[in-house]
Amino acid sequence: MWGERAPDRTEQVAVGQYRVVTYSFGGGGDVVLLLNGGPGLPCDYLREAHSFLADHGYRVVTFDQLGTGKSDRPTDASLWTISRYVEEVETIRTALDLGKVHLLGHSWGGWLAIEYALHHGDKLKTLLLEDTVADMPHLIAELERLRSALGPETVAMMQRHEAQGTIQHPEYMAAITLLNYRHVCRLEEWPAPVKRSLDDWNMGPYTTIQGPNEFLYTGNLKDWNRVPDLHRIKVPTLITCGQHDELTPACALRMKLHLPNAELKVFPNSSHMPFYEEPHAYYPALLDFLGRHRG
Repeated sequence: MWGERAPDRTEQVAVGQYRVVTYSFGGGGDVVLLLNGGPGLPCDYLREAHSFLADHGYRVVTFDQLGTGKSDRPTDASLWTISRYVEEVETIRTALDLGKVHLLGHSWGGWLAIEYALHHGDKLKTLLLEDTVADMPHLIAELERLRSALGPETVAMMQRHEAQGTIQHPEYMAAITLLNYRHVCRLEEWPAPVKRSLDDWNMGPYTTIQGPNEFLYTGNLKDWNRVPDLHRIKVPTLITCGQHDELTPACALRMKLHLPNAELKVFPNSSHMPFYEEPHAYYPALLDFLGRHRG
């Protein structure tokens, strides 16, 4: 169902002193606002996987987060905080007059969606948390479990390079590549929108917020944990993840157990991108949830 599709509208929104570029598909009814992962990725991969919702009567809106894609790319590292990105989301929602939205956050976009829901819950119709977590220390423990499957010698090698700061070494990078193909996207050929986003990755926000790669968290969110606050999010919530996800089903279950109005869907043949890995299962689940909460 995904494929390159030109936005119906592309607009610039002023966020502080900077310019953020937004994309809209469709004109009617409920708004689905997309928050893509990264951080530091342009929105192409998530936008192209979800623009089809316009054919089902939704208005789909997304944007290149500050520092990414066609938006401004300042180099001030103090900008790369989750609280500033929450303000960015609210600025865009207000500037585009979106009203109450279905907020869909994938990966880092899910962390951002949780934080937004805690500050602006009255602006939401529903919350869709895709391949994401609410407890970073728990995730870090899960990532250690995933990479332990590479064997003790490989893990020791990775830990040595991390301690020495030599994580660009080919043997370390080879281990990360293997983990990515197991737990980020299990398709032999990664889809063009994914490759396009990855090829334009701004490592400034990524390193500052998360760390140097998908399996080493050293950034300013490494201790972030919103599980104690999830009970405050009252809107209907759909949690999705892949069985082989780097942000694991255990992380997804942890969210479900603490959200008062949540349902969880695990896709058995997917890792971190079920919308590309298992679209025949993902899309019906997405449309069913949104359809039950329209209006």
